[in-house]
Amino acid sequence: MIEYKDITKVYGEDVKAVDDVSFTVEDGEIVVLLGPSGCGKTTLLRMVNRLESITEGDILLDGKSTSNLNEIELRRGIGYVIQSNGLFPNMTIEQNVTIVPHLLGWDKQKKEERYQKLMKLVGLDVEDFRKRFPHELSGGQQQRIGVIRALAADPPAMLMDEPFGALDPIIREKVQDEFLAIQKELHKTILFVSHDINEAIKMGDKIALMKDGQLMQYDTPANILQNPANEFVTQFVGQDRTIKSLSIHMVNDIYSQNKLKENKKLAKQVSLNTNLRDALGAILESKEQAVTVVNGQNETVGSLDFDGINQFISELTS
Repeated sequence: MIEYKDITKVYGEDVKAVDDVSFTVEDGEIVVLLGPSGCGKTTLLRMVNRLESITEGDILLDGKSTSNLNEIELRRGIGYVIQSNGLFPNMTIEQNVTIVPHLLGWDKQKKEERYQKLMKLVGLDVEDFRKRFPHELSGGQQQRIGVIRALAADPPAMLMDEPFGALDPIIREKVQDEFLAIQKELHKTILFVSHDINEAIKMGDKIALMKDGQLMQYDTPANILQNPANEFVTQFVGQDRTIKSLSIHMVNDIYSQNKLKENKKLAKQVSLNTNLRDALGAILESKEQAVTVVNGQNETVGSLDFDGINQFISELTS
């Protein structure tokens, strides 16, 4: 658990980068720090591992004030991922992944077991990548290594500063999906900086939306989209916030309400785990303006058309 208690950060005599911010990141949650450039989100993130000092207030990590913890031990106990991945260019992939366990004094067998487990977790061949160097990997592969390096010592919390921002959109979405799959298994407590509302909606259990160092709204993605706290939040999430909210909900939400249409074998199909935004795209691209819905065993459980999604939206916003 990470608790921000009345945090203020002042540069110089009167420049407030963060202005009296309080919120709590519960165990196992991903909280996205969101907002325009200069809003204070990266400063908030970097204060957790004391890369930025605190002017006023306190940050508690599992109930302990970070100001009372040894700086080096604190940083070794928190995973940290940045946009440029931060891999050491003169180290092999194996050395990069196991650098923190090495500093913590893990024995050779324990480091090897951890390396193998993490490489398999992100679908990278253990032996093929072991002796390679970062420049020999693609951008997506480098970012995967950056993520598992942060996970290597099994830290209770992770800080991620726009970790996928440098990737092209297609690779970025794939790496996001892979990371969410990892999170389902590991349940880490994560602070994640982003300036992209779509990424925040997809990645976050909660969103802390910032403006000029102040916290505008701290809530679930669904509540921020459906009940913006003020005009700034309304403008930031955009006029298409109803469409954005479709990415939070799955076809399974309609299926569980017994509101799919009759079974049909149509040209396009989606699964119960497809989000409604992607399902809507498939519907609009199909000749029949409808799609077949299949379960995990690839069995047809119904069909979905625009009217079905429209009815779901109407009930959601009523």
